[in-house]
Amino acid sequence: MIVISARDVWKKYKIYYDKSPTLKERVLFRNRTRYEERWVLKGIDLDIEKGQAVGLIGENGSGKSTLLKLFTRIIYPNKGSIEMKGKVASLLELGAGFHPDMTGRENIYTNASIFGLTKEEIDEKLDDIITFSELEEYIDNPVRTYSSGMYMRLAFSVAINVQADILLIDEILAVGDLNFQKKCFNKLKELKRAGTTIVIVSHDLNSIENICDMAVWLNKGKLMAQGDTKQVIDRYMQYMNRKQEARLQREHEMEEERKGKAVEKVEVQSLEDDTQEESWDEDSKRWGSRDVEIVSVTMLDEQGRKKHSVEWGEKVTIRIDYMHHRKAEEYVFGIGIFNQDGIHCYGTNTYIDGIEIESINDQGSVEFVIDKMSLVEGKYYLDVAVHAEDGRAYDYLRGAYEFVVVSSIKDVGIARLEHEWIIK
Repeated sequence: MIVISARDVWKKYKIYYDKSPTLKERVLFRNRTRYEERWVLKGIDLDIEKGQAVGLIGENGSGKSTLLKLFTRIIYPNKGSIEMKGKVASLLELGAGFHPDMTGRENIYTNASIFGLTKEEIDEKLDDIITFSELEEYIDNPVRTYSSGMYMRLAFSVAINVQADILLIDEILAVGDLNFQKKCFNKLKELKRAGTTIVIVSHDLNSIENICDMAVWLNKGKLMAQGDTKQVIDRYMQYMNRKQEARLQREHEMEEERKGKAVEKVEVQSLEDDTQEESWDEDSKRWGSRDVEIVSVTMLDEQGRKKHSVEWGEKVTIRIDYMHHRKAEEYVFGIGIFNQDGIHCYGTNTYIDGIEIESINDQGSVEFVIDKMSLVEGKYYLDVAVHAEDGRAYDYLRGAYEFVVVSSIKDVGIARLEHEWIIK
């Protein structure tokens, strides 16, 4: 049975550039109030069945919270229709429906009555609400003295105890300590098993995948995909990866352009002066005699496409293009990977790996192939170098390439170790 049905739903807001805050200013400065109308939802069609848990995902400003507010009838669509069947409970904004000067106990009565419970029904559930919230010690204090986590505990406890047919949640579960979050998720699963329809807005894709049977991806007000949770999340992550890749590429190009002239000046000076042992650029991120010059550094996927965003487990190749200016006795190529905190995550070179290079071409490339990217999610910087066996640098580039690793697995540390759990 379909309990939430949205048909061709459109919603727009007025975005004010300069809004007069008082009536006096509105009268005196009639032409000051300027705004534009912006459509935040564009033709949404969506059916949610009884007992389904649905996750709304998308970037900030995609229309997720607006759609949830339409379901609660706090606001109404400009075009289209929404039908809801059953009692609705919602957790949209922290402390919504609470009066700061009233005690927690008094706010339970006020908030539960908004959801349609009688005083007798609230009396019956009061102890359960207080016990679940774990606020027995503070329940008779004014809620203005509560922390944001305590607000969330009380609001969630009321919402799950009104026995609603439909529960709407907007990102509020991100507030609170870890143990209470776990308790909330277990309660949501229990409500789901009992047949409650749940709609959640969240940026925590792991939580969406754990709780929801179905995901809905919104982008700039349009419905991009709906269906199996994992498949929709994968499509959304691919889109975000492509977007991040494009952004990182733009930033990389701008940085290269900014550094270009200064680096070029140092390179010319180094090549013209054979007696100069080493050259340094202005910000000390490059040095060496330039007997061998590193021309470019790129990270490539299996199709040979340049990458700045890499998925965990993906096969990638680091390619170092070089030019050979003066003959040397030996050649060692190396790489180093550092995280945002400057921690050296991994480093190696051809000498360590037992590869002797006695000669190289006038120009060419060296490739370092990583069969499976095992670094945990985060931003990383790549150092590359070519030097002699004793460490004398021909060319050393610090932070030569920036990339991010993305993963649906939220490990912590530096690398994800291959492992298994055995429970006996």
